[in-house]
Amino acid sequence: MEWLADPTAWLGLFTLIVLELVLGIDNLVFIAILADKLPPHQRDKARIIGLSLALLMRLGLLASIAWLVTLTQPLFEVFGKAFSGRDLIMLLGGVFLLFKATMELHERLEGRMQTHQTNRVYAAFWPVVAQIIVLDAVFSLDAVITAVGMVEHLEVMMIAVVISMALMMVASKPLTAFVIAHPTVIMLCLGFLMMIGFSLTAEGLGFHIPKGYLYAAIGFSLLIEIFNQVARWRRKRHLQGEHSMRDRTAHAVMRLLGGRTHEGEVDDDIADMVGKNTGDVALFERQERVMISGVLRLAELSIERVMTDRMEVDHINLDAPLDEVRQALLESPHSRLVVSRGSSIDEPLGYVHKKEMLREMLSGLEPDIEQLVRAPVNLPDSCTVLSALEQMRKASTHVAFVVNEFGNFEGLLTLTDILESIAGELPDASEMEGPDIESQAQGYQVSGAINLAALRERLGFNAQASEDYQTLGGLAMHQLDRLPVIGDSVEFAGWTLTVTEVKERRITRLLMRRNDQDGSPVTA
Repeated sequence: MEWLADPTAWLGLFTLIVLELVLGIDNLVFIAILADKLPPHQRDKARIIGLSLALLMRLGLLASIAWLVTLTQPLFEVFGKAFSGRDLIMLLGGVFLLFKATMELHERLEGRMQTHQTNRVYAAFWPVVAQIIVLDAVFSLDAVITAVGMVEHLEVMMIAVVISMALMMVASKPLTAFVIAHPTVIMLCLGFLMMIGFSLTAEGLGFHIPKGYLYAAIGFSLLIEIFNQVARWRRKRHLQGEHSMRDRTAHAVMRLLGGRTHEGEVDDDIADMVGKNTGDVALFERQERVMISGVLRLAELSIERVMTDRMEVDHINLDAPLDEVRQALLESPHSRLVVSRGSSIDEPLGYVHKKEMLREMLSGLEPDIEQLVRAPVNLPDSCTVLSALEQMRKASTHVAFVVNEFGNFEGLLTLTDILESIAGELPDASEMEGPDIESQAQGYQVSGAINLAALRERLGFNAQASEDYQTLGGLAMHQLDRLPVIGDSVEFAGWTLTVTEVKERRITRLLMRRNDQDGSPVTA
C-alpha cells in the first residue's frame, strides 16, 4: 500500500477514472438503446445487470494481467498481417457493433420502432442481456488495456474501475430516460456507435485510428445537438407562455386536419405526422374544419357570445288582450316564446310552446297561457357553452334563460344557438317564409338563404360555392365586402343582384335580373 503516499499514483488514479468514464460512455449509450427494447418495468434491471457484468468482467481481467498480456502476442498470420487475441476480439466486436447499429438505424428509419405503446412488441429480456454481455466484453477489454498502460499498481486500477462504474450506474437511469425521450439523440448515438464499430474493426485489422479524432467528432456533434435541444426548449417555452394548453392542442388538431395555422404554433412532431409537402391541398373540407374548430372551443366559449339578447327575444304579455297575443304568435317565426307580465321582459315567468297555444285556439278554446308556461333552466352569464349543454341535457330542455349575477334576465339560449356555435350561422325560419324564387316583372325575387347549387339548376345562375359563401346572400355580401343595406347592387356572372331586404345584418331577399349583351338588366 505504499502507493498511498505517492502523489503520482493519486494523479494517475484521477486521470484513469476520467478515462474510464470516457471509454464507458459508448457502452452506456448502447445499453440505453438496448434497454429501450424491453418493457418499462425491466429496463432498470437490464441496466444494472449490464453494468454489473461489465464491472465484474473488468475486475476479472485486471486480476489476470498475466493472461491479458498474452492476448497481444500473435496467434496466426494472414496475407502478411499477424493477428493476436486482442485483434480478434476487437475485430469481432467492431463488426458486431457495426451490424447492430446499422440494424437499429434501419428499424428507426423504416418506422417500425414508432408504433403505439399499446401495440408495441417488446424484445425478450435475456436476448437483450446477452447482447449487452457481448458488448461489455469488447468495451471492457479496451478499458482494461488502457488502465494497464497508464498505471503500475493493480489496486489503483481496480479502484478506478469500481469508482467509474459506480458513477456510470448512477448516471445510467437519467441518461437512458433522456436518450429515449429524444429521438434525434438516439440517431446521433447510433451514429457514434457506428464510428466506434468502424474504429474497432480498423484496430483489429492493424490500422490504428487516434482516439482524439473520434472524440473530437463526437464532441462537435454533441455540441451541435446541445444547441439544437436548447433552441427547441426555448421555442417550446415561448409557445407555452403565449398560448394555453387548450389553444395549443386545438391548433395541433387543426394542423392535423389541414387547417390554417400560425407559424410555429405546433410541435415538430405534429408537422412530421401531417407532412410538409402537402401544399395547399386541405385534408378535410372547410365545413368539417369549421365544425371541429367549433367543438374544440365549446369548453371556453361563453354563452353570452351565442345567446339571443333580451332585446331581440320575442315574448308574450300575460296582461295583453287575446288579440295582441294572437298577433304576437302570428308574427313570431319561433316555436317557443318567452312569457312575462307587462310589456317589459326584465322578469320573465318562463316560456310557452307555440304549438300548444295553437292547439287550444284551433279547438275553439281560449288558451290559459299561465297554465302552459314552462319553467326554464337558469344559467349564469359566465357559464360556458359546454357546461350549458350538459345542464340542458340533464334537464331535458331545449331552452335556457341567461341571468347575470343579480338574477336579471340577459338573454335566451337554445340548442339552435349551440349548434350555430359549432356549425356556423343557420338561416332563420323567417328567412324561408314564402317562395324562395318568385318571378316578377323586373326579374326574380330570390331568398338570400337559397343554396347556389339549387339556384344554378333552376335559373342557370352560374355561381359556384366557395370557402367564403354557400348561399346567394353570402355571395352578394362577399362581392360588397361590407355590411349590406337595401338598394345595394352588384353584378356577377351576367346577372345584376339588388338587395331588397336586410335583417340583422344579413341579406334575406334579393332581386335578380339577367343582363343583356351590352350589360343592361332585362326583365323576366
